Amino acid sequence: MATFGTLSQRLTDTFKNLRSKGKLSAADIDGTVREIRRALLEADVALDVVKDFTAKVRERALGDEVNKALNPAQQVVQIVNEELVDILGGEQRRLHFAKQSPTVIMLAGLQGAGKTTL
Repeated sequence: MATFGTLSQRLTDTFKNLRSKGKLSAADIDGTVREIRRALLEADVALDVVKDFTAKVRERALGDEVNKALNPAQQVVQIVNEELVDILGGEQRRLHFAKQSPTVIMLAGLQGAGKTTL
């Protein structure tokens, strides 16, 4: 879970920087997207996924959606959240437990990703 915790902290820090600004410029958004890209890559997210994700976030953040928002920084956070949900599948799925024990669940991940501490 160390990787997730680090990623979460990096994103939180990035959004804190945004909140201190009133109106967001293209440079502010580009800097935020750059920090998000860096955080995702350091968390070992695939490069193609990161490129696609950050392109979508940047495109939406530079649109009227953010410029017309009462709180532009919060709107960028919402965009990132929506894109993360979309990239992760966008829907919740229930676990189906075996009728008789044990229920087998396979976890896959890199070393240090938190499989044991789940």
